[in-house]
Amino acid sequence: MRKSTDAILTSHAGSLPRPDSLIEANHRREAGKADEASFQKSLTEAVSDVVRRQVAAGISVPGDGEYGKSMGSKVNYRAWWSYSFSRLANLEVTGLGLYDLPAQRSSPGNTVLSSFADRRDRQRFAAAYSDPESGVSTGPRATDWPFCIGPISYTGHAAIAADIANFKAALAANGVSEGFMTSIGPASCARIGNRHYKSDDEFVFACADAMREEYKAIVDAGLILQIDDPAIAENFDQINPEPTAEEYRKFTMPKVEALNHALRGLPRDRVRFHLCWGSWHGPHTTDIAMRDIVDVMLRIEAGAYSFEAGNVRHEHEWAVWKDTKLPDDRLILPGVVSHATNVVEHPELVAERIGRFAKLVGKDRVIASTDCGLGGRVHRDIAWAKLETLAQGAAIASKQL
Repeated sequence: MRKSTDAILTSHAGSLPRPDSLIEANHRREAGKADEASFQKSLTEAVSDVVRRQVAAGISVPGDGEYGKSMGSKVNYRAWWSYSFSRLANLEVTGLGLYDLPAQRSSPGNTVLSSFADRRDRQRFAAAYSDPESGVSTGPRATDWPFCIGPISYTGHAAIAADIANFKAALAANGVSEGFMTSIGPASCARIGNRHYKSDDEFVFACADAMREEYKAIVDAGLILQIDDPAIAENFDQINPEPTAEEYRKFTMPKVEALNHALRGLPRDRVRFHLCWGSWHGPHTTDIAMRDIVDVMLRIEAGAYSFEAGNVRHEHEWAVWKDTKLPDDRLILPGVVSHATNVVEHPELVAERIGRFAKLVGKDRVIASTDCGLGGRVHRDIAWAKLETLAQGAAIASKQL
């Protein structure tokens, strides 16, 4: 990953809005009604265009917008995750949806994940979550959640090869030397039903071995690999009753070890890690504090760390870096514009947010980014305006620092 001592570089967390034509093509393909050759042509053209638009907006390190991860509706909070279902062997759809899985209760010495419907945030604000006019909806709920029924393995070689080819062609066409591609982390990958492995941790390690093939393909192609594993922080809300911070760290460390196992031998400076508390538009009063998870994040063998720092639940946590030592060879990608609001941040505010981090860890170790993926979360016009204001704020900060 390149650094800059002259100007603050810019990037984002991955997902970008899909054009209507690609959403419709995805919808037809998901329904088994698409001509594959025509679909692939549309996808290739869309990836080229999204890279072009990022460059025009002022993004230094663009991604492929996660366009190879199918999104068949405008509002979609799960394409970053559900894409993996078609790339792994021995998964079976049972007719249960994500919110239909049974709740589980933790006890002292036995911390377990409960169901998505049993999240503490959703329980506390049940009325808001059930009100379609409250603004916390995350779109249509999945009714086709899979279960693992046998040894899991990676089968997505052709799909990731196509994603890489589309993205590299787009980078070359737009004169871009460095780009990143996302891939799901083991802990998040394993948040599906398990009817094969003896323990959750065994399942996570199996997912790590499987997804390593995708990680390696991305790095071997000369791209930056971004691991999306919100489960590292977001799982906290899915444990009921609420664990202590120490209990949660103990619960989470095997998942970090699984990720590091998957990353073994890959050059650290080609890997960045994205941490978030979930991208849903909700209250988030049950998030674990950054100060209680930052040391766990830094145990991950990545060269850079992306995290939410722009939304109002976590903006204040920039101060964590006053007391947290960022290893000398690492970078950070703080979110300085947020996916959680339709308000487009002012460039001066973006510059101020960037400055807080740059003054603590060094200007050349900050890449200005977004809190989380914008695609499927905010309207496309708002998303692109946020990327433009991100670049404008970075330019202001570059002159001030």
